[in-house]
Parts: sequence; structure tokens; C-alpha cells
Amino acid sequence: METFKIEGGVPLKGEITPQGAKNEALQILCAVLLTPEKVTINNIPDIIDVNKLITLLKNLGVKVEKIGKGSYTFISDEVNMAYLESEAFKKEGSSLRGSIMIVGPLLARFGKGYIPKPGGDKIGRRRLDTHFEGFINLGASFRYNREDHFYGVEATKLTGTSMLLDEASVTGTANIVMAAVLAEGKTSIYNAACEPYLQQLCKMLNSMGAKITGVGSNLLEIEGVSSLNGCTHTILPDMIEIGSWIGLAAMTRSEITIKNVSWENLGVIPGTFRKLGITLEKRGDDIYIPAHTEGYEIQNYIDGSILTISDAPWPGFTPDLLSIVLVVATQARGSVLVHQKMFESRLFFVDKLIDMGAKIILCDPHRAVVIGHDFKSQLKATTMSSPDIRAGISLLIAALSAKGVSKIQNIEQIHRGYENIEERLKALGAKIITE
Repeated sequence: METFKIEGGVPLKGEITPQGAKNEALQILCAVLLTPEKVTINNIPDIIDVNKLITLLKNLGVKVEKIGKGSYTFISDEVNMAYLESEAFKKEGSSLRGSIMIVGPLLARFGKGYIPKPGGDKIGRRRLDTHFEGFINLGASFRYNREDHFYGVEATKLTGTSMLLDEASVTGTANIVMAAVLAEGKTSIYNAACEPYLQQLCKMLNSMGAKITGVGSNLLEIEGVSSLNGCTHTILPDMIEIGSWIGLAAMTRSEITIKNVSWENLGVIPGTFRKLGITLEKRGDDIYIPAHTEGYEIQNYIDGSILTISDAPWPGFTPDLLSIVLVVATQARGSVLVHQKMFESRLFFVDKLIDMGAKIILCDPHRAVVIGHDFKSQLKATTMSSPDIRAGISLLIAALSAKGVSKIQNIEQIHRGYENIEERLKALGAKIITE
């Protein structure tokens, strides 16, 4: 198991370009199964979770060719459906949460889709009911093998219908949309997720010949078509990585420019970091963050009460950045309540920050109060283990700001979501090596 060794307390400086968005890539890659024609995808991040899905597609019989850095072509003209019932698939599919989204395209095109219970981050329960209830509404039959933890849906024909999702699940919406585009008739999906990555999927499907309206709203209407053609698609920059670099700049009091961020797709992210007192400037399509040598001060509400930052479905604040907010607040002037509503285990890494000297009160599995040090007391270096992707990057940011040498174990969790992170941080001047 590899470990990061980090010498903290070193100011960084320079430019960093965000990778392609992991959460979009997982959706877009599954969509290549909807057509036998060539699909070209650009800006695919070179990270463990995405590479696992590309390998799974290859094992399904998809012809995959790398044509440049982050650019691939996919041809799904000879899909091997028998692979879905193999032991190899049960093992590979269960190791990647995003593999659930192959079910919708396979059901739509081939009349059946199977998936082992997916794994992924240990951040609490993430149920799959929304996915399968959507497929059932479209006319599929559902079965579940409890012994093998294996899900399946089958249908001789999918028929469009109106449905109200019980939650605005991003992957659930994506899966249902990919099934509905080849269903017979019209489908309406209310309480649909409307994240930029879901919008990107819909735009890609429309470029393939699908008929989806309402993109960007929580009511999607889909007129089914008989087949889809190939296309070329470019993935957005990763908003979670952009937020991570904003937090990194503030915590290490570094002057950093984040390049080509697609400002129009960042929503409330810049404004939320500004509420923590962080100065960031829009320079073209870049974010410039000056060195916060005088620190940064958390805003209170207009009546003077303590600020609360919580997650919510888009256009609310993404839950993937709450751990970054929490770490950044440890060195702010003032206090903030961080409320993680959507997952019950994502705050359980705060004990590691407390060991480093942070002032945090963990109220319950969903809420933590952070009392900032205002840089009057640096975090102390320590040895810790990364429990999941987002906690891992937060602990890395804490280590880069801490006094002394820290070690972070289980860094595969970080590599699952962040591309070439060691080299990119070194380019900014970070003192980090892999052991």
C-alpha cells in the first residue's frame, strides 16, 4: 500500500489545470453502449475509477482506442452480453459504483441488463431504488439474487411513461434517461437531477439523435427514437477538483491560478468559498486566488448568527466539497456549522483533523462545528489513512498546510479521483513524495 510523505507549511505558486470531470465521465462512457457507431470522447481523466470502467467496457466487447491524451474512440457493435453473467463481471462490476449506469443503456438496446451490488466510497448508504423503479416504470421486470447480491432487469419492449422520482439522484436520472431515449413513446421524468454533468449527458445524447427537452431543469421530457448514431463529445473540467484547488490555495496561503474552469458550470461553488472569506477573481475562464497572507474571515449571516454551509442537489452546494470546506474553515477567522445532509459517514474523518490540532465539534454523523485558528496555531503533522476520495484530498490539503512531515496511507483512494496528483502538486512547489 503506497503512502504520501508530505512536508507541510510550504507556500505554493503557479498554475494548475483541472482534469476532466470524473462524475461526467462515468455517465458518458456508459452511453457509448447505446449505439453501434463510433463515439469519440475527449478530456477523459486518467484516474482509477474511470480506467476501471473503460476496462469493463473492453471486457463487454467494446472496441476502445486511445487516440491522444484523454481522447478515446469507442465502438459498441459487438457487445458480448454473456459477459454479464460471468464471475469476472461480478467481481469487476462490484468494485466500481459507476458501473450501475451500464444497466440503462444495455436494457434499452439489448432488452436486459445485470449488475452486481456496486461498491465505491464508504460514505454511507446509497440506495439503488430510484434506478430500478425507473426501469420498472418503463416496462422492465426486476429480479434480485440475494445470495450473489446480483440485480437484473429485462424487457421485450420499453414504453415511455410519466414518472416522479423519489429523489433527484444524479446516477439514477442518468440511467433512466439512457433507457428512455430508445423506449417507444414519450417519457416525462419529474424531480430529475439537473447537475451540469447530467446536462452534458443529455446534450451528448441529443447530438446522437435523441430527443430530450427540459435539459437543465428538473423536468425532462424524452421522445423515444429507434436508434442512435455516433458523436464526438468533450467532458467538462471537474468542479470538485476546482473546489479542491481553491481550498488548497487558501489553506497554504498560496498564489494559484486555476485554468479553464468553465465558470458558467460552477454554480454556487465560488460564492460558497467567498463566504469563508476566500478571495478569488474571475480572469477570463480562469480563477485567480491571491496569497491569503492576512488570512480569511468567515461571514456571518446578516443578523450576526453563525454561518451554516450544507449540501443540496444542484443548483445547491455539492456534497463532494463539504470536506474541503471543513478543512479550510480550520484556519479561518470565525466559526461555521458544516451540515452534511446527503450521506451519513462523510464527516467521520474529522477525528484525524482533531488529532492535528483542529478545533472541531462533531455534533452527530451529519453536523460539525468548526472554530477557526486564524493561522495563529498551525495544524500539526501526523500519520493518517485516507478513508475515501474526498476525505483523502481534504487530509492532503491539511497536511500541506501543517507544520512538519505528515504521512497519508491508502492513497489509492485519492488516485481514484485525482489524476497525477503528486506531479501536479510538485509543479506548484509542494514537497510531496510517494513511498
